[in-house]
Amino acid sequence: MTVQHVPGKKVGDIMLYALSTCGWCRKTRDLLQELGVDYSYEYVDLLQCPRRQEVLKTIARWNQSGSFPTIVLNNKKCIVGYNPDAIKQELAGG
Repeated sequence: MTVQHVPGKKVGDIMLYALSTCGWCRKTRDLLQELGVDYSYEYVDLLQCPRRQEVLKTIARWNQSGSFPTIVLNNKKCIVGYNPDAIKQELAGG
């Protein structure tokens, strides 16, 4: 599995790092879909090495605990966990 793109309203560069079996990750994807925004996602648990190691290093730069979901916005801000209020606020312009 590689990065998947979901088309929608362009509100910035949104990258979601998730696990395919994580309920909170699924809720985050559902929220992004509901909001109709353009975003990309990657299921880290389905990656093979060395790509998995590369992605885990990227996540660690943003989220030292390495927990999921991790959302990186415009390569400037990170939201960790399912936090609908923070996600909506950031997508509305912060």
